[in-house]
Amino acid sequence: MPDKHHHHHHSSHRSLNGKNFIILPVVFSIVILGIAALIVYPTVIRFYNIASLFFSDVKFDYSDSYRNIYVPTTEGLEEPEESSEVSAEPKTPLNAKTVPITTIEMPRYSDQFGELIIEDCGIKVPLFYGDGNAQLNNGVGIYTGSGIPGYGRPILVAGHNVTYFNGLKYAREGQIVLIRTSYGNYRYEITGVEVHDKNDTSAYDLEAEEETLTMYTCYPFDMIGLTPNRCFVYAKFLSGPVLDKYN
Repeated sequence: MPDKHHHHHHSSHRSLNGKNFIILPVVFSIVILGIAALIVYPTVIRFYNIASLFFSDVKFDYSDSYRNIYVPTTEGLEEPEESSEVSAEPKTPLNAKTVPITTIEMPRYSDQFGELIIEDCGIKVPLFYGDGNAQLNNGVGIYTGSGIPGYGRPILVAGHNVTYFNGLKYAREGQIVLIRTSYGNYRYEITGVEVHDKNDTSAYDLEAEEETLTMYTCYPFDMIGLTPNRCFVYAKFLSGPVLDKYN
């Protein structure tokens, strides 16, 4: 009996050692993987959001649903295409058609209210009011601290470099930008392209007393993630109805 008991004791000891040999590495691996996941998680999230460009202090809507109030109109699309004439004598807010602001549906934050088209760059994308995740994952967005087409103020539009605004790498002076809305169609002519540091606020002026269009995205164009620079494409107003703020 003593010999049998002694033999059983050694068998149990070897069995426990065998289990420990299997369990401890597994537990260790799980712990290491957990720590690695915690370290990598922020980077994965950043890449998933594809370098979102946030100037707005509005609370962002991260859902995929949004209100679409855009109903295309053809008015203004049949203008003469003599680009040299248009460039030499662009329509100004003084002689352009006016639209009473009370007769249009003003966009609310996150609404799609138009589309932005640059044929020379292969860009035709939904235009949103707001530049949060939901908007920039579905198109390009106007910073809510700037104006909207026809309002007579600078317009600042953001878009992701690897998706909707990737075509800005083909932007050149003289190209036409068309912004279509339910209340009118607007043309702007590109006047320049510049690359600035992401923190350089002198790259745009939202206090100007005229309607201009500035489009921007992360730079370099094909780099995913948070890039140190931004590419800005500047354009001047050519034509489109002016919103009459007093009617």
